[in-house]
Amino acid sequence: QVQLQESGPGLVKPSQTLSLTCTVSGASITTINYYMTWIRQRPGKVFEWMGSIDYVGKMYYTPSLENRISISRDTSKNQFTLHLSAVTPEDTGTYYCARDTRMVVTEPDEYWGQGTQVTVSS
Repeated sequence: QVQLQESGPGLVKPSQTLSLTCTVSGASITTINYYMTWIRQRPGKVFEWMGSIDYVGKMYYTPSLENRISISRDTSKNQFTLHLSAVTPEDTGTYYCARDTRMVVTEPDEYWGQGTQVTVSS
């Protein structure tokens, strides 16, 4: 059974960098044809695909965030990490990680983590 679990700070100050880690169990993050993805849902808004890293380590980012986002991975720990710099209160929301053969995913399913709430506030 594949499980994903997000972890990281629940509160971040404006202008800081948010870092969230997704730990995957039951499957490798380097499984061929799979993408490891970050999605968020901000208050009152739809699910937003943020970016993905594919099985060979190539990154893909949504254009609106590409100057602030990076995704890295640690294959020895079967984890991948989101870094979002220069956060503002507009980045407050619930952040999810996902594993799928599709890169852009915006509908929750059993291959998503449960999500972690992040608040950006001083």
